[in-house]
Amino acid sequence: MKTFCSRTNPTTGVLEWVEQCEDYDYHQEIARSSYADMLHDRDRNQKYYVGIRAAVARVKARGEKVIVLDIGTGTGLLSMMAVTAGADFCYAVEVFKPMAEAAQCIVKKNGFSGKIKIINKHSTDVTVGPDGDMETKANILITELFDTELIGEGALPSYEHAHQNLVQERCEAVPHRATVYAQLVESELLWSWAQLQPVEVGGAHLVPPPDVVHCAGAHSVCDIQLSQVSPRSFTPLGPVCTMFSVDFSKLVSSSFQSHSSQFVAQSDGQAQVVLSWWDLEMDPGGSIVCTMAPSWTYTVPEKWRDHWMQSVYFLPEESRVAEGEQLSLTVCHDDYSLWYSLQTHSIVDYVRQQKPRPLPSRPCCTCQAHLVWNRPRFGELNDQRRTDSYVRALRSVLKEDSVCLSISDGSLLPVFAHMLGSRKVPLVKCFPQISVLIGEPYFSTSLLPWHSLFFWYCRTALASLLQPNATIMPCSATLHMVAVEFKDLWRIRAPCGTCEGFDVTPMDEMVQRSLDFCESHEAEPHPLWEYPCRALTPSTAIMTFDFTQQLPQEPISIQGSLSGCCHGVALWMEYHLTDDITVSTGLIRPVSEQGECEWTRHRKQGVYFLRTPWERSGEDGAVVSYSFTFEPGLGDIKMNVSVESL
Repeated sequence: MKTFCSRTNPTTGVLEWVEQCEDYDYHQEIARSSYADMLHDRDRNQKYYVGIRAAVARVKARGEKVIVLDIGTGTGLLSMMAVTAGADFCYAVEVFKPMAEAAQCIVKKNGFSGKIKIINKHSTDVTVGPDGDMETKANILITELFDTELIGEGALPSYEHAHQNLVQERCEAVPHRATVYAQLVESELLWSWAQLQPVEVGGAHLVPPPDVVHCAGAHSVCDIQLSQVSPRSFTPLGPVCTMFSVDFSKLVSSSFQSHSSQFVAQSDGQAQVVLSWWDLEMDPGGSIVCTMAPSWTYTVPEKWRDHWMQSVYFLPEESRVAEGEQLSLTVCHDDYSLWYSLQTHSIVDYVRQQKPRPLPSRPCCTCQAHLVWNRPRFGELNDQRRTDSYVRALRSVLKEDSVCLSISDGSLLPVFAHMLGSRKVPLVKCFPQISVLIGEPYFSTSLLPWHSLFFWYCRTALASLLQPNATIMPCSATLHMVAVEFKDLWRIRAPCGTCEGFDVTPMDEMVQRSLDFCESHEAEPHPLWEYPCRALTPSTAIMTFDFTQQLPQEPISIQGSLSGCCHGVALWMEYHLTDDITVSTGLIRPVSEQGECEWTRHRKQGVYFLRTPWERSGEDGAVVSYSFTFEPGLGDIKMNVSVESL
């Protein structure tokens, strides 16, 4: 059955009614899922496998029949590992129906139907008994319920319920334990994502209001590939601290808890940011460890995974600490999220062990700015080099009698224009004809680079209000493309085939069906600064959009080809503020001779993954062919990219 769904087109700004299949939402979920990434994570898979074999052996050594409960089974991989390791029976719980159906196919394809039962329920709805989903309680609990923050997917309530209702008292758990680590640092780069800093505008300083400066900020975690943040970008103020551990083999509590770690400050600095990650110990002895630590903390070969990253937490306010000062870092958590606070102590207070300060509540934005701007946007607004580009461009177009209108979301350009001498920066009410129309362009609804062409639609709608010789800034934009070979990001779209000896092709087929259903010719938004890649072709401007003219009625099309072979192509916009001032939302400097790319941290780029790039990558004598069409009526760019051997 098909239904009509309303949505606001991010490019045109028009409320549209779109006919969608009733299965559209879960096809979207599957097409952009992380299942392939998890299965390509060999470090995770192998350590789970070793941990499962050890747990099965321990239960068998007690003379017991091995009954496994696998919560969040996904493809059924961990259940198949358990049966292969000698488990007598597995109950595999998966709440997402399409994934449960795929797991059923995979289990059957690998010959385990007689020993694995797929239960399509949330684990808290599973029943035990002669007529229940499980005949008896399990004595091995296997789970993969974790996210970057460890507990954000409801791991604690699920474990709590399982121990109370679904597993035996002496249950073995894989993983056995999780440990959370944290480090206090000073970082101008990272702090710029949390708080608006003073901005220099033409020799004057624009200072944020006190309620913005003292706001605790957004409460949500900032999850990033911390391995891509150079240690030169921050100063450690303390050691890596063990904050707390959760023993999954015992009853787990989902209630509020707090844990503190005391240490001595290693250097003077501004306490601003907490870097955090966690480890999984697959066995009680702690000999099988799967770590999420960033690569600069260890010397073994780097392990890449996108389904689990690292977390950055911003303290409610920055504070000055001195080398040698006694500090106490506290982490609080409820059943779904964590937050950090810092307490400073004099040596006397620390020795006397005075009563600790009341624990802070979860940080919450009170200034509204953190509800308007996301963290990359804060970084963009705090980028002085970018600000300088806009200031230079504004100075070149503004006159004493200019009437200036800004079109962007949460932009500081109107303030800049006023500080630089614009006579009026009107709100969209009744005002004289506009002599200067400006934009960044930035819109909170934009996901892909070309969604910010909404500026062009607004410019066209305002045509009757513009003076005949009105200045438009930016005057134009170009869509750029470069063919790339990713170091690791390709894994999120690569078929798995077999995983640790098990055939998981039904999952590959399910993902491909969903891609064919709704996403086969679309790009995805990714912050490429987090994902190293090598450019295999020069950066090429493939489409130009002239904002000095109104939106055209006819489509804009381009076709071409590039020499090289790749995993896909990266796409971004460059905005030409004036003839000689350009702001890029992608590459921030030319590609090096070795193909090294440096991307802005402020915007996501579009990535178009080739259907079978993993079969062709590294092949010589190939051509990347492309065609792009911008449909003004749809506000979208239709694209097709393929690789063909010569």
